Amino acid sequence: MTGKHNQPHKAQRLARIGFALATAAMLVAPASSAIAESKLAPAKAAAAEAPAPAAIIAAPATTAPVAALPQSLEQDFETIKGGTASFYGHSLRGARTASGERFNPDDLTAAHPSLPFGTKLRVTNALTGDSVMVRVNDRGPFHSNRVIDLSEAAAKEIGIARMGSGKVELAVLNDE
Repeated sequence: MTGKHNQPHKAQRLARIGFALATAAMLVAPASSAIAESKLAPAKAAAAEAPAPAAIIAAPATTAPVAALPQSLEQDFETIKGGTASFYGHSLRGARTASGERFNPDDLTAAHPSLPFGTKLRVTNALTGDSVMVRVNDRGPFHSNRVIDLSEAAAKEIGIARMGSGKVELAVLNDE
């Protein structure tokens, strides 16, 4: 499925690009210009006699990668059978789902053939590793080669909306 309606809005694309650029700039920027200049400027004998700076800027603390989940969160998921996911969108807006609620393609919801309504799933694009949390509120998909139907918003989050379908990995959130 391709076309104008399946592509992310221009503002969303620009926001994602801007976020990525800002994150990259923060990772490669020096802690302060004073530190950077001290590495580049030649040392002078007179510099040793200069008064101490009025303020000292500490180097930022190192942090773990953003993409890594803490191990405690990783243990809260139980992997289930993955496969091909598809999405359903605006044509069914307002229709009743199998759970009785109205379908909204902008919500992060999904249709699964057997999981209880309200089950929270982590759906991960097998190609890119992008994940989204969805709530099961409908039954389906009704195609033999698909394991889950996502709302349009969920499909966009993991990057399968433009293709219409994609390979995904599923994990159920254990509510203990």
